Amino acid sequence: MVKHQPLQVYERQLCLSCLTGIYGCRWKRYQRSHDDTTKWERLWSMILFGTFSLLLVWFYFWLEAHNDYNEFNWLLYNRSGEWSDGTVPILATTAAGFTYLALLMILALCHIAVGQQLNLHWLHKIGVTIALLTTITGVIYVSQIWCEEWDIISVSLQATGPFLHIGALAAITALAWLVAGQLARSERPRFQVVVALLYLAVLLGLYMAPLSISSPCIMQRDGLKARPAVIGQRGAPMLAPENTLLSFQKALHMNIVGLQADVAISLDGVPFLMRDRTLRRTTDVRRLFPERQHDDASSFNWTDLRTLNAGRWFLQDDPYWTVRRMSEQQRRLVGNQTVCSLEQLLQLVLRANRSILLTLHRPPQGHPHHLSWVNLTLATVLQSGIAQHQVVWAVDWDRELVKQEVPAFQQTSMRKQPVEALQQDGVSRLLLRYNQATAQDVRTYTASNLSVTLYTVNEPWLYSLLWCSGVQSVSSEAPQVLKKVLSPLWLMSPHEYCLIWVTTDLVSFALVLGIFVFQKWKMSGMRSYNPEQIMLSAAVRRSSRDVNIMKEKLIFSGQPQ
Repeated sequence: MVKHQPLQVYERQLCLSCLTGIYGCRWKRYQRSHDDTTKWERLWSMILFGTFSLLLVWFYFWLEAHNDYNEFNWLLYNRSGEWSDGTVPILATTAAGFTYLALLMILALCHIAVGQQLNLHWLHKIGVTIALLTTITGVIYVSQIWCEEWDIISVSLQATGPFLHIGALAAITALAWLVAGQLARSERPRFQVVVALLYLAVLLGLYMAPLSISSPCIMQRDGLKARPAVIGQRGAPMLAPENTLLSFQKALHMNIVGLQADVAISLDGVPFLMRDRTLRRTTDVRRLFPERQHDDASSFNWTDLRTLNAGRWFLQDDPYWTVRRMSEQQRRLVGNQTVCSLEQLLQLVLRANRSILLTLHRPPQGHPHHLSWVNLTLATVLQSGIAQHQVVWAVDWDRELVKQEVPAFQQTSMRKQPVEALQQDGVSRLLLRYNQATAQDVRTYTASNLSVTLYTVNEPWLYSLLWCSGVQSVSSEAPQVLKKVLSPLWLMSPHEYCLIWVTTDLVSFALVLGIFVFQKWKMSGMRSYNPEQIMLSAAVRRSSRDVNIMKEKLIFSGQPQ
């Protein structure tokens, strides 16, 4: 009697099970397939890739916008009336979504590499849809309330472009292994031509990308200008409450050349320092004058303003995440700050022999000093005894009158205008947001003896970029950070950059060529095997996407009846 005992022995494929299980919930062997991906799943693969690309740009935007987080939070405060750090939930959700989609992208590429059919699970499809809609909503929202911040992408690419190019080229070069494998295994000529042309187009585009990359930091080292002077914008608001004496005192210890302050006029004609329209954010007005907390700051007289505390909010809100590093003595000092008058600031500047940059807020209509606000501020400056050439006057109102009374003031415009118009108005300095002046603009203004000050510059990379652009001075909320930047973060000559560019392209081309040749040789070698040898030989254990490895053992036993 002959007994047949079939035994199927499968090769363990734990990695493949995890790959198909996580991506499409296909944990069992019989659920997997090597068939071509359906058109519906191809569409979802394109949606996944598009969502990942959009989220990548969104993530990059928020990483580079770190320079302006406080500006964003201030905009949110002006819209909602309540202070909160709106960047925290945005960064948390963006990082989580980007990580999730990056994982799905890696799994999809691995599916293609091992020849598995793409079949994204419906839960992942819901997740991708949520990520896409959330990102689009975020983009629309930022475009509505903070549209000028999109310029941070083009500005930052001047600093990161050369390095992002190398990273992108490395990624596309590594992708050659996947593309070459697909071309070698495919038996459809049209598919091979389309994929090959698409990959070569992307590769050649990256090879030539440096032709479109321009950066002020690609220059001869002997052409580097002097280090830009730093002006403390509202003092050092990351270390102490903005527009307080303590904030300005801390800024003076950071090797700054001047201080910038926002000036408002009280009801009884005393110039004081306040950035916001109301007192709710930076004082305890809600505790002392709850019925007036929404009133304009200029509607309070100086006697009432002096009673307000201007430091406790800083300890409670911790707008820059710096309070936790303060000692108990420093916290007590911060908590005792009061509203600062312009006269107090001028006396501090006079003793420190620094310059002062003044931006004025005009009182609302109906205010007793609605028409005399410039005269009141001017009189306070002149009475302080500060040298006229140390005052940077950034007020367009009554400029002719100011020029006649104090011709030594540094007349400053906050509007970008042609050189001829600025010279005609007697302006010697420009105060612009950092995205409003290109390196060419800076060179043009400098050649006409016009000094350029850009704000708000908090990050070392942005400071380095403006340094290479030839900017004379910057206004910063983080003078303690810029103090440590003693040279540009990177600087290379055009010859050095060209050498790096050519070398990177040659190395990439050699690797891509080698990968395609190796994949072609590998597949030609596999096709020379007999399929039965691949399936039955225990000595040859070669994986193939077209073969399920299975062995059948026949046990013969002869037993007498």
